[in-house]
Amino acid sequence: MDSLIEFWAIVVDVWSNAAFGASFGRIVIGVGAFALFLVVRHLFARFVIGWLKRLAAKTTTEIDDRTIDALDKPLRFVPIVFGFFIATEVLELQGSIDLIAGKITRSLVTLTLFWGVVSLVEPLSFLLGRLKDLFSQTMVSWFVKAIKILFMFIGVAAILDLWGIKIGPILAGLGLFGLAGALAAQDLLKNLLSGVLVLAERRFQVGDWIRVDGVVEGTVETIGFRSTAVRQFDKALVQVPNAALADNAVINFSKMTHRRIYWKIGVVYGTTVDQLRYIRDEIEAYILNGDDFAKPPEVSTFVRIDSFGDSSIDIMLYCFTKTTVWGEWLAAKERLAYRVKEIVGEAKSEFAFPSTSLYVESYPSDQPEAFRPPAGSGLKTGAAIVESAGSTVDASGDGDGS
Repeated sequence: MDSLIEFWAIVVDVWSNAAFGASFGRIVIGVGAFALFLVVRHLFARFVIGWLKRLAAKTTTEIDDRTIDALDKPLRFVPIVFGFFIATEVLELQGSIDLIAGKITRSLVTLTLFWGVVSLVEPLSFLLGRLKDLFSQTMVSWFVKAIKILFMFIGVAAILDLWGIKIGPILAGLGLFGLAGALAAQDLLKNLLSGVLVLAERRFQVGDWIRVDGVVEGTVETIGFRSTAVRQFDKALVQVPNAALADNAVINFSKMTHRRIYWKIGVVYGTTVDQLRYIRDEIEAYILNGDDFAKPPEVSTFVRIDSFGDSSIDIMLYCFTKTTVWGEWLAAKERLAYRVKEIVGEAKSEFAFPSTSLYVESYPSDQPEAFRPPAGSGLKTGAAIVESAGSTVDASGDGDGS
């Protein structure tokens, strides 16, 4: 009987003071309350946030839609924070445990608030639209990222301060570490500064077609803090250090106002002056009257008899198309080639091709030269050789006859 009474006393003591100074019943209720808010979280996201999104979709502006989308995850986290607070209140914690629970609650609230602010930076970046007139789009994007990092740093500092951790000594230590790291990472800092210079000078932007001789040629996809991603025309992605783009000449084909056509057209030397004049005038008229080509004085346009080549009379064709799109430029150049071929045919002339003329003053005679052996060599003359050969043949014939 005494054992049962003692066991019951233990049960009552555990029920009244199970853990952290809270009774077993309060722990069950607290955990149940937290679990309930986890369920409420899904309902909150489904109905409240969904209602806000539908409401924002009815407006004519997009800023409210982007704002609700950005705040989606922070808002989903609010019921968890509130559930944790209710659970700690139900437990009625005491002493140091209550202080720790309070700091955790404050940290979660701080995290949620700064999370929401950081998420709002991106949709509210339209307020920086005027900076695009002074800086490039990529520079504004970098500025937005810097604002996000700043708020993240402030949020971390606020949470650390809640736990009694001073940020000043940490910054001082990071300053010394940063100095040592700067000495060891000079290339990284060089590329970072080079990226800033590239953006400040507006050498190129995302989507531009660039070429750096000996480095890369392709379309810019992203401009990062250290390197720039360039998609080559074979679809390979190349990460180019920003220093290579800052220290070398960058050709930005996307900034072209027109695309050039520069040809040397060679016709045969049998072409007369009238034929040359007709070919030149017709080609020039096609360019000046065609819709594919830009006109003087906007651009320079030349169709001239240029030089006398080794096997042709060369006509220089120098003009610019209105379009800078490569495919359209190829089509315009093809049409020009068709017309040039027609004009040369209309002039009764021909295109020249590389050839070489060989002039021979005289040909050797058909008779072979007589062979004269040196004197005293013991050899017979040509006539003697012939006679000897004849007598040999005759002797051979006599032998056969006998």
